[in-house]
Amino acid sequence: MFEPVKIAPSILSADFMNLGRDVALLEEAGAGFVHVDVMDGHFVPNLTMGVPVLKQLRRATSLPLDVHLMVENPLEQLPWFLDAGADIVTVHAEALDAEGLARAVSSIHEAGAKAAVSLKPATPPSALAPVLADLDMVLVMSVEPGFSGQSYIEGSEGKVARVVQMARELGAAPLVEVDGGIGTRTAPLVAAAGADVLVCGNAVCAAPDPARAIADILAAAEAARRGALEELVGKA
Repeated sequence: MFEPVKIAPSILSADFMNLGRDVALLEEAGAGFVHVDVMDGHFVPNLTMGVPVLKQLRRATSLPLDVHLMVENPLEQLPWFLDAGADIVTVHAEALDAEGLARAVSSIHEAGAKAAVSLKPATPPSALAPVLADLDMVLVMSVEPGFSGQSYIEGSEGKVARVVQMARELGAAPLVEVDGGIGTRTAPLVAAAGADVLVCGNAVCAAPDPARAIADILAAAEAARRGALEELVGKA
């Protein structure tokens, strides 16, 4: 929480005929992570990429691979993606009960990767309670998962702030990631609330100059972050 802001471009918005090229360009442009959206067509109404793509990505970049599992059976699929080279694996709170979430987090850590849990827009932050103290990251969805190019759900920054508050009360400090409709207008909202990692799809990958887009989003986010921190210091 309140780490230097990083951009995690979602390759769902990249050119799949030239994925290696695009990932190399994003790395050179200053991306902090590569965000990999895995959808199974059941948990969400879309079907995207799987293990073979992740294996190719692992060979194509030195950036951390941030794998977002939007699947019905994450406990079964976790080993596949961990073996393929995922650095961070996110499972959904809605896909598992409290025991299952704990098992998922433990399995990810045992494999040497970082563990994250994601919340859909309608899911309250309280769903994180069973595992929040053990998480490396929390992913707050600011759109309904399933398709790229959606608009930011207004007020999502409030959920980010609540996650930050809950973590502080536990003495935990997971990164907070936000995914959905993030660009120069919305990045300041979530960064001021405590988001550290911003998933950007079309705002970066479809931009004429992805490096400029990353720089502009980072600048807007960091300016808002500084303002929020200065306000906190002033109240202390």
